[in-house]
Amino acid sequence: MSRMATRLRNLSVVSLFSLCATSAYAQSPADFINDASAKGMADIEASRLAHGKTESKEVKDYTIVVINDRTTANQHLAKIAKKLDLPIAPREEIADKAKELIPEVKDGATFDQAYAASQVKATEEAIQQIEQEAQTTDVPEIKAFADETLPKLQNHLEMARALQASR
Repeated sequence: MSRMATRLRNLSVVSLFSLCATSAYAQSPADFINDASAKGMADIEASRLAHGKTESKEVKDYTIVVINDRTTANQHLAKIAKKLDLPIAPREEIADKAKELIPEVKDGATFDQAYAASQVKATEEAIQQIEQEAQTTDVPEIKAFADETLPKLQNHLEMARALQASR
């Protein structure tokens, strides 16, 4: 086989793998909204729990920001779903999925530390999911949601990392 043919074959294989990898991460708009809503709900519930358990002003302040921003994001996702007439999972199903996503955080002196660490991880995953969806979707409303939500999540991540470092 000539060098040119070998290069073309290798390039074709690489392109095929790249295309498959991209489509493996892509979600339908309805699946993205259901999944992102469940993760948002889990974040809200974990933050409510932390707000009630912590004695730290910094953690309480952080939880308020997360609860407000994630509630707004979930409301935005619901509006997108309604506008696009997407089949969305019932609220109970999303709530059940959210319960599974809430990290177990022990009580006691290490509670704030464990909560901060779980928030860093959850926020990094949320950012990754939304960035991936924004890159692969052709739905302008989801791209707009990403543009609005990602800066807030980046702020959450910075705050969570600061909380983690101070614990």
